[in-house]
Amino acid sequence: MEKSLIAVPIGDPAGVGPEIVVKAIADKTVSACADCIVIGDRKIVEQAIRISGVDLKIRLIREPEEGEYVPGVLNLMDLDNIDMEQFRFGVVQAMCGKAAYEYIVKAVELAMAGKADAVATTPINKEALHAAAVPFIGHTEIFGALTGTKDPLTMFETNGLRVFFLTRHVSLLQMLGQIKKQRIIDCAKECFAALERLGVTEGTMAVAGLNPHCGEHGLFGWEEVNEIEPAVKELQAEGYRVKGPIGADSVFHQAAQGRYNSVLSLYHDQGHIATKTLDFERTISITNGMPILRTSVDHGTAFDIAGKNLVSQVSMVEAIRLAAKYAPNFKTKG
Repeated sequence: MEKSLIAVPIGDPAGVGPEIVVKAIADKTVSACADCIVIGDRKIVEQAIRISGVDLKIRLIREPEEGEYVPGVLNLMDLDNIDMEQFRFGVVQAMCGKAAYEYIVKAVELAMAGKADAVATTPINKEALHAAAVPFIGHTEIFGALTGTKDPLTMFETNGLRVFFLTRHVSLLQMLGQIKKQRIIDCAKECFAALERLGVTEGTMAVAGLNPHCGEHGLFGWEEVNEIEPAVKELQAEGYRVKGPIGADSVFHQAAQGRYNSVLSLYHDQGHIATKTLDFERTISITNGMPILRTSVDHGTAFDIAGKNLVSQVSMVEAIRLAAKYAPNFKTKG
């Protein structure tokens, strides 16, 4: 069976990205499920190999067809954009922010041109991007701009549990003002479209409750009565397989057990706590709604341990595995 080709930018060179990339490429799970092209700086990648102690040979390539996709070989597109005399681990550097952005741009170019089937990203640093005058605050914004996608949709997956987010980076007070019937309907429809694009066509989506015990018919809040329940009923009337609201203290467990194919979380921490408690290292972010597929580790640059061979590659391995899992279906429908 032909394996998917995954583009892997190494992230901020001053963080743990290069280490998790080389460790993942050396991992048998990755070589068994995917072919990978690493985009980075050869000097940084060689350094990461030495630090990590993995047995890898670097093969420099300019095009994917030049790669040697066998265990023990790291196929690298070398952008040669790091000055090692200035480079420091664990420090915000404009040079590294600029380099990280350039790695992403190249990976997206490969995927948009059909030369790679998906992109699996590594951590970048917002301060380093800012120092480099990169006009984006993070991966989602960069991918949105580079792919012409107005509002990419984030989904977390870990051990089969899939979680979408109605609201994300706003305060709890602001979040309450966004719990509106039409917003829920619109977001749920986007989630259903994303699941279909990924090949998930069976099962029911659950909408999490907001208040304790879903408000107990107004005893602990009226959001369920006034906004969430009417949204779910309208979706059901339109033929969508959706159920809710279901108490947030049980819905994620039920979904993890297979009762639901996904959960629409109403706010950032509600879904993050659920997935990361289930399996922190294997919680993977999947960006939907774009013409290309992108997965990502859900941890940061970890400047405090960068260059010390202390970081685990588990999350990177899982990000590549999920990219390979969904890429064939995504590609056929893209």
